[in-house]
Amino acid sequence: MSSNNDESVDSSASPVSNTVIEQSQSLEDRTLLLLARLMEDGQEDEDTCKDLDTLTRLLHDDSSEDNKPSESHRPLTQLIDADSVETILGYLDMRQSEVVRGHATMTTSAYLKASDKQGVDYLSDFFRSRVEKGTYDDFLVAFSVAASIFPVVPDVMATLFLSEGFVVSLGSLMRRKWKSKKVEQAALEMLNAACMNTPCREAIQKYCIEWLEEIVNNVPESHVGVSSPERHSVVEDGSIQQRIHSENVRNLAAVVLAKIQAVPSAPNAGSEERVQPATTSIEDLSDMFKKMMSTNTSQQSSIEGLAYASLQPNVKDRLASDMPFLKKLIKALGDAPAKSPLTYGALSILVNLTTYLPALSEEQQRLTQLKAYANASKSPLKPDPLNDDEHVAKRCESVFEAGTIPILVTHSQHGSTASLTLVVSIVFSLAKASKIRGHMAQQGAVKLLLHAYSIFPSEHLPARRTTAHALARILISTNPTLVFGGSTPLPLTSAIRPLLFLLADDPAVEHRDLLPVFESLLALTNLASTDDTARNPIVRLAFPQIEELLLSNNKMVTRATVELICNLMQAPTCVSKFADGSKPASHRMHILLALADAEDTETRRAAGGALASLTEWDTAVNAILERDRGLGILLSLCKEDSEELRHRGVVCILNILTAPGKVGEWGVTKVKENGGVEALKECLKKSRSQEVLEITVDALKKLLEESKTGTEVALKT
Repeated sequence: MSSNNDESVDSSASPVSNTVIEQSQSLEDRTLLLLARLMEDGQEDEDTCKDLDTLTRLLHDDSSEDNKPSESHRPLTQLIDADSVETILGYLDMRQSEVVRGHATMTTSAYLKASDKQGVDYLSDFFRSRVEKGTYDDFLVAFSVAASIFPVVPDVMATLFLSEGFVVSLGSLMRRKWKSKKVEQAALEMLNAACMNTPCREAIQKYCIEWLEEIVNNVPESHVGVSSPERHSVVEDGSIQQRIHSENVRNLAAVVLAKIQAVPSAPNAGSEERVQPATTSIEDLSDMFKKMMSTNTSQQSSIEGLAYASLQPNVKDRLASDMPFLKKLIKALGDAPAKSPLTYGALSILVNLTTYLPALSEEQQRLTQLKAYANASKSPLKPDPLNDDEHVAKRCESVFEAGTIPILVTHSQHGSTASLTLVVSIVFSLAKASKIRGHMAQQGAVKLLLHAYSIFPSEHLPARRTTAHALARILISTNPTLVFGGSTPLPLTSAIRPLLFLLADDPAVEHRDLLPVFESLLALTNLASTDDTARNPIVRLAFPQIEELLLSNNKMVTRATVELICNLMQAPTCVSKFADGSKPASHRMHILLALADAEDTETRRAAGGALASLTEWDTAVNAILERDRGLGILLSLCKEDSEELRHRGVVCILNILTAPGKVGEWGVTKVKENGGVEALKECLKKSRSQEVLEITVDALKKLLEESKTGTEVALKT
C-alpha cells in the first residue's frame, strides 16, 4: 500500500510478483495471494485497483447463490483476518488517490456484506483502536474510513460515531491539539458523511457548531494578522496557524453547516436549550457557495452546499432571481462528467428550485392537520408562501431561460438512473407552464422523455409515471406534426404507450390523482387529431380503459374522454366499437347519446362531434333510431343556444335523413314523428353561421321533399 508517511520502507523486502494470478490455483490460494499483494508497498495505483476489483468480485460471487464457485472451499471471508481488514481499510486513507479510495470502498462494501457480524466487529475494533491511540496517522485514517464507509453501513458507523465521548470532544480536540489541515479536513469529511443520519446530525449540531463556525468565519485577512503565540506547526502537512484554514477545510465546514440548517431535526422535549443555534445563516452560507462557484477547486463543495441550502424557500428564491448564477450552474452542469457527484449535485439544486408542492385533496389536508395535532403542535404548520405555485412558476421560468433543457438533453443520454430521475423531475416541473412547452419540444424535451421512459426499469414506477406525465403536458400544447415525422426520427406512435400508462391506477398511492389521467387524455386527443396511424393503436391498446373513463365521477375526466373519442371516431376501428350491431356496441351508443345530453356544455359538444362522425355510417344511424330517446337528444342539440352544438346536431340529423336504403326511410319517418321540422326551423332562426344555415336548409328540404312525395303517393293510391 502506497503511503505518504515518512516511515522508511525496508528495501530488502521483496514484493509479491505482479504477474497475473494463475487460474489453476485454488480459490483460497488466489484470495490469499491477493491479500498478500495488497499488503505490500510500492504497487502502482492501477495494479492496486485491479487487485481490489478482483477481491471484490471474488467476495461478491462467494456470497451469491447465483454466481457461487463450484469448487469446494471454506468461505473466503474466513481468510480475511483483522490484519487483512486493516490493510483494505488503509486504502481509504485520504492520502490515497481518489481512484484507489473508490475501488477500496467497493471492496469494503463487498466484504462487509459477505462477512456479516465478523466484518462489523473488525471494522468497529479498527475505528475504536485508532481513535483511542489518538496519533496524527490514527486520526487521519479513522476519520477517512468513517467518511468513506458511512454511506455503506450507516447504522454501524452511526453507532461508532455516537459512542460516548467521541463527538463531544471532537470540536475541542481539533481546535486545541490538531492544527493540521489534513486531520481537520478528514474530520470534516466524516461529519459531512455523518449528516445523512439524523441522530448524528443532531449530535454535530449540539457539540460541533462552534468549531464549524470558527472555521467558516474567523479567517484573518493575512497571516500577519495572527499573533505569534497562536502559531503552531505540524511536520506532516506543513504549518497552519490557528484560525487560518485551508480552502477545502472552510468549504467542507460550510457544507456541514448548510446540511445542519437545511434539514432541521424535530426538537425533543426539553432539548431546545441544549442545542446551540448557528449564528451563520443559511443565506450567508448560500452567498458563500455562490462565490465559490467561480473557483474550479471549490465547485464541488459549493454545489454540494447549495444542494442542501436550496431546500430552504428563501434561498430558492434568491438563487432563482440571480440569472448570472443560474447560467454558471448550467455551465457547470454542462461541463460535469456523466454520473459524477458534481452532476448529481447540480441537478439536485435545479430540482429544489423547480419542484411544486403536491396538491392535496380535502381528505389529505385533514389528515395532515390531524398528524400535526398528534405531534403536539399548537397548530398545523402553514406552507411557506415562497413555495406556492406562483413563486415556483417564476423560478421555473428563470431556470428555463437560463438554457437548461439542451444541457438536460445531453446529460440524459449518458447519466445514471438516479440522475435521469432528477432530469425528468425538472422537465416535469418546467412543463407545467403551457407557454414554454412548445420551446421545450423544440429543444429536445420530447426526445429526452421518450428516451428516459424506454430505459427506466419496469419496476421503477414513480419515475416512469413522472416521465409520462411530463410528456403528456408537453404534447397537450404542441402540434404533433412539428414534433414527430419529417426530419425528426421520432415516430408518433412512440408517445402512445407512455401516455396510456397514465390511464391505469397508480398502485403507490392511496388516493388516486386524476390530473395525470386528465392530461394524458388531452395529449392523446391531440395525437388522435392527426391520422389513423395514431388513432388505430390507441383504440387497439386502450379502448377498455377509455370506455371505463367515460363513466368517471369526475366531470373533467369524462369531458376529456369524450373529446378523445370524438377524434378517434375518424377511424373505422373506433366506429365499429359503437356500430357493429353487438350488445356492447349498443350499450356504448346509449352512453354516448346520454353524454350528448349531459349538463356540461363541453361534454355535450364533444359527444355531438363524435355522433356527427358516427352517423355517417348507416349501422350507427340504425343503432340511434332503435333507442327511444336517441333521436330526441340529437334534435335537442339543434335547438341549443350554442352555434357549435346546433352545428353538430343538424349534421347528425342530415346524416340520418340521407342514410341509404330502409335506414334512411326510417330516419325520415322518426324525425318527423319527433318534431324534426319544428326543431330545424328553430335552428334556422337562431343560427348565423353560413355553414349551419346551409346544412339546416338541406335537412329541411329532405324532410319536406319526403313529405311531398308521400302525399303524392297517397293521392295516386
